[in-house]
Amino acid sequence: MKTGIITTDTCLNHNTGHGHPERADRVSVIIKNLKKIKNKNLVWKKSKKYNTKYLEIAHNINYIKEVKKSFPKKGLFFLDGDTIISPGSKEASSDAVGSIIAAIDGVQNKEFKNAFCAVRPPGHHAEKNKAMGFCIYNNVAVGAHYLIDKYKFNKVAIIDFDVHHGNGTQDIFHDSEKVLYISTHQYPYYPGTGNQSEKGKHNNIFNIPLPAGTTSEEYLNAYEHVLKKLKEFKPEFILFSAGFDGHKDDPLAQFQLKSRDFYDLTKRTLSLAKLHCNGKVVSILEGGYDLNALQESTEMHVSALLEFN
Repeated sequence: MKTGIITTDTCLNHNTGHGHPERADRVSVIIKNLKKIKNKNLVWKKSKKYNTKYLEIAHNINYIKEVKKSFPKKGLFFLDGDTIISPGSKEASSDAVGSIIAAIDGVQNKEFKNAFCAVRPPGHHAEKNKAMGFCIYNNVAVGAHYLIDKYKFNKVAIIDFDVHHGNGTQDIFHDSEKVLYISTHQYPYYPGTGNQSEKGKHNNIFNIPLPAGTTSEEYLNAYEHVLKKLKEFKPEFILFSAGFDGHKDDPLAQFQLKSRDFYDLTKRTLSLAKLHCNGKVVSILEGGYDLNALQESTEMHVSALLEFN
């Protein structure tokens, strides 16, 4: 079986303004680097059109209408202090959601075993009613709802290894019995959520807060708790909120991870995925703001995905 790489041309048109860390180069360096991998098991695909009802399950309809009205005809508009949109953001944000839909369909239709969506804007800070932290729509949340609604899954696990807590994903699935949300993140830090005491209505939220300066060894030891929780849950499908800003070179946080660590955590997770959900895994890009670290780390992540075919 193969690994899908899903990307969009439109994500490069999402302009966040000069000097913003969440910029188009983030995706272009990933794509350029992954194109160098000469492996017949790597399948390239574009985002796909989808029924907007899936967006409306994850987000409040009034929020979606408000965002659509906010996309400017020219120049930039601030949805919040960090989240900037431009005319190109309308298509880019919709296509980012469409990428995870395309990836899930590809896995379900056995086109590939697993997939990585190299897209932007990211999504995990976007709450049901609020844009936040560079995020407009919560891509991974829409994907989880799509799995439940379209494919009738009852146990979807979201593993968020971005260095920042995915407050948006936690907000959307706080009351869900069908979705387990697990996050490893620097704490206390932006966005201020992610305490261990935040467990969700059905004990379906599992936060693993870690201090600034967390090393590779400390992180991978903590990641064993992620795997333990996954074993208990026995997911039918796993989604990764794949943020690579835990890297030691990243300017926006203080973890000390190396590029190789993203290979290790992916490989460990896939071993469990093989046991519980026939290896069904879809990953989507969240953070990661040092371009060299980002291209190295995503290559490690994709290498692990490829090995498990």
